Amino acid sequence: MKYMLIMRVTDEAVEASKDIPFEQIIEDMGKYNESMVKAGVLLAGEGLSDAQEGFVVDFSSETPLVTDGPYGETKELFNGFWILEVASKEEAAEWAKRAPLGPGTKLEVRRVTGPEDFPQDNEWIEKEEGWREELEGRKA
Repeated sequence: MKYMLIMRVTDEAVEASKDIPFEQIIEDMGKYNESMVKAGVLLAGEGLSDAQEGFVVDFSSETPLVTDGPYGETKELFNGFWILEVASKEEAAEWAKRAPLGPGTKLEVRRVTGPEDFPQDNEWIEKEEGWREELEGRKA
């Protein structure tokens, strides 16, 4: 089973992280990532740039509206993710609890769906399976 660990941070967490040497943050994250690599569960993981560099596409009106960051009022921002392949929801939770994160940070853990979760007689599901094979071929 694949699970995505979605890191969400508050403004307070961002401010608190400024008190920790950046080298320490990198080392702690590196050790965490290395432990998942050695355990064979890490499939992907990335951090995200500051929200000021991003933008939002809002589909509330007929024409989508693009708004540059920083965003309006936010309580939490998506800050990065890991994708793990583990045996169970419980194992995903165990890995999530080991993340070197502090107060004001949360990990939302969600199962990543696959083609098997959808009707197999659907034209678009069949096409997606072909696309996945094509993408894998490009990686080789």
